Amino acid sequence: MRRFPIKLTGRHYSGSKACRAATVNLGQLGQKWKSRTSQGIMSLEDANDGDKNSKKNIYILSQFPYPSGALHMGHLRVYVISDSLNRFYKQNGYKVIHPMGWDAFGLPAENAAIDRGIDPSVWTKDNISKMKMQMNDMLANFDWDREIATCDPEYYKFTQLIFLKLFEHGLAYRKEAEINWDPVDKTVLANEQVDSNGCSWRSGAVVEKRLLSQWFLGITKFAPELNHDLKYLKDWPSKVKSMQRNWIGESHGSEVVFKVNYENSEEIAVFTTRAETIFSAQYLALATDHPLVKKYALQDESLQEFIKRAEKLPEDSKEGYLLYQIKAQNPITGSDIPVYVAPYVFGGYGHGAVMGCPAHDERDYAFWCENQPETPVFPCVEPIDKNAGSLELPFTAKDALMSELTGEFKGMSTEDARIKITEKLQKDKLGSQKIQYRLRDWLISRQRYWGAPIPIIHCDHCGTVPVPEKDLPVLLPNVTGLKSRGNPLSQISEFVNVDCPSCGQPAKRETDTMDTFMDSSWYYFRYLDSKNSQLPFNYEAASKNVPVDLYIGGVEHAILHLLYSRFIAKFLGSIGMWDGSSHKCEPFGRLITQGMVQGETYVNPDNGKFMKPDELETNPGKKIVIKATGKQPKVSYEKMSKSKYNGVDPKDCINKYGPDAIRAHILFQAPVSDILNWDETKIVGIERWIQKILNISTTLAGRNKYGENLKTPSNLTDSEVKFHNEIQRLLQNLTDSFGKNVSLNTVISDYMKFTNALETAIKKKLINDELALCNLKKLINVIYPVVPSISEEAREILNKGQSWHWESYSWPEPEAQVESSTMNFQIIVNGKMKFMYNTRKDFLDIGSEKVITELLSLPEGEKHLAKADIKKVILKKNIISFITLK
Repeated sequence: MRRFPIKLTGRHYSGSKACRAATVNLGQLGQKWKSRTSQGIMSLEDANDGDKNSKKNIYILSQFPYPSGALHMGHLRVYVISDSLNRFYKQNGYKVIHPMGWDAFGLPAENAAIDRGIDPSVWTKDNISKMKMQMNDMLANFDWDREIATCDPEYYKFTQLIFLKLFEHGLAYRKEAEINWDPVDKTVLANEQVDSNGCSWRSGAVVEKRLLSQWFLGITKFAPELNHDLKYLKDWPSKVKSMQRNWIGESHGSEVVFKVNYENSEEIAVFTTRAETIFSAQYLALATDHPLVKKYALQDESLQEFIKRAEKLPEDSKEGYLLYQIKAQNPITGSDIPVYVAPYVFGGYGHGAVMGCPAHDERDYAFWCENQPETPVFPCVEPIDKNAGSLELPFTAKDALMSELTGEFKGMSTEDARIKITEKLQKDKLGSQKIQYRLRDWLISRQRYWGAPIPIIHCDHCGTVPVPEKDLPVLLPNVTGLKSRGNPLSQISEFVNVDCPSCGQPAKRETDTMDTFMDSSWYYFRYLDSKNSQLPFNYEAASKNVPVDLYIGGVEHAILHLLYSRFIAKFLGSIGMWDGSSHKCEPFGRLITQGMVQGETYVNPDNGKFMKPDELETNPGKKIVIKATGKQPKVSYEKMSKSKYNGVDPKDCINKYGPDAIRAHILFQAPVSDILNWDETKIVGIERWIQKILNISTTLAGRNKYGENLKTPSNLTDSEVKFHNEIQRLLQNLTDSFGKNVSLNTVISDYMKFTNALETAIKKKLINDELALCNLKKLINVIYPVVPSISEEAREILNKGQSWHWESYSWPEPEAQVESSTMNFQIIVNGKMKFMYNTRKDFLDIGSEKVITELLSLPEGEKHLAKADIKKVILKKNIISFITLK
């Protein structure tokens, strides 16, 4: 255990024979006060009580963790932020909703269960118990009465109910689609779960493309609202809103219809933001799952082989397959153009078709050069400055003019031509204005056991049949041990074989489970009514308390979790399950995204490998070197991970330094939104600050006795006025840092300034004991949100020494600044300032003769003025200027 000296003083703060040394173990202090601080300073009110419009209700929520078995430093950071704000608002009289739960379904638990041969629920519950203990060790004050776990049947019962509501309203549907398949974890991945290299976000395996029947949620129906309503989220970081806006990808353009083979009624629709380039359209490209591709694949074995091969081609592949059976007609020029199948076209975006304009699009140009290298490209748009030299293709500028090849549109600006061409297409019923979204419907099917079962039954007679609400939850069957990755539910006959709830005939249960983002898309509602066995949540409770006032979590959830939560909240509002009309059914009011925590990382300069701690040592020069070679490793800060050997165990840190020092250090080292580079050597500064607080408390506790209801005296001396005003400024800064700016690193620096100001004022006897005690009580209260054990210890010291029973934790309101009755006057002789004189403000009103007389009575005045031949005196504001004969 780490120990440091605490100097406990007698009546005098400065060192004396009465001083004695003591040692305080901060870890033991945390244990001493853990029960009291974890319970908080007031009981949480029921969310159904009170008026949400009152300033005295606030919902503070940190994103719930996956129960992996151990908190990491990133967890500690978000929960210290959350808990500090929770305590601050409680001190200010708010009824705070500050719950905690567990995002408990998902692949890690399933894979861990396979490795250990146990039921995932056993592993998950054990981890929840461990992590809950860790949260208590760091003094987190959560309302455990509201606790939820998404793997609890009483929770996923209502996840299934929400799915059924989506199904009822046509927003949950099943279709065959090209999906991302993880060959290691043997499950489907959403597009968002595949990185830029085409690898799984979790297993790292190269993702394969497959055609499977999957369940989707119609989030695209809400795309306009999801994009438009971002402008109302004024308390969200701008970068998060930009990320969501880009992901939704609203594009304004035109839908263009190309007829196929004059003699039949087939046609291909495409979406383009640049209708003016239609004159240079030289081909169409179709996605591998386009209906026409599927049709012609039935009679073309080569096409079938290409489609299979395309599953493994990268998305930026330039390879194409010519559909020799058909040609498309350009609706403006009437010319025939070839049709290709191309892996770079996404089936889920637009119509799964692209108008290829090689002259004016880089990707189209690259495709054309690969597949028709001998065929020239035809530009129909040219630069405004035609004298700029030869046209370099592809020419992609949008601010340009239509070329000679465009007939009636020749010479128009591309912007005007875009409008006119769309109007012509609309008149001929071959196109129209269109808004398109990059966002695609949410794929929620997962081929795994540890997730919420999709409540659907497949009947040969009735088709797709929803499980009746009265039969929810559809429970996961108990398993004694999972044998391999993949979906074991399809192999459990007792689970699969059921009677159709509609006709009573034998049927099959759906064996896919839901994406875990479905579980976390509505959990903030459930916290408000977590014991409700009839409904997911109470209408009034949700309507009064959502949106969440302060939502705290990592920026890595800027797109998926936040976007899906916004969608589900808007959907639930649209069907009347809660009233969020006043704020567009947005679930989160103010979003606070904390930066990640990085650890010090050592890399071998010879081979680039990460170094383990036992491979390093400190040399006589106090430099860290590699044991085997004596060379210095490369040092940097990287995201903490086991593979980089730079992780820090929160439990070890708390045992070593105590929870309060760790909490303060986490907040002090970086602004909330910035990356935090973990450096334990700097905790000593926090320890010194804590030492000062306890020392001051011990010093003042042993002084003269005062009543505990101390107030700022009215008859302050000048030095006390200065001290008082400085403290009020700091109190205002602290209040704003918690309540307005969430600037928690400056909270710690202001704590230190407050402590130093109090220590200096006592040591130099600038203030009396009554004023000192009055402000020490304020200091003890304002540090409570961050270091509650230290606050409690200092409170106990004062109560014992002063025979008080002080239990109030109220946040001290900043008082008005006090104006001093005196001021400083500059005494200037022949243009040079000689000294300052502090006296009554009306000093100059007594006249120049009396001013001179009083100044001459001072040692400084006698020195500079007694022998001077004063020619003139100027009295102005705070300046007394003498002109003398030299």
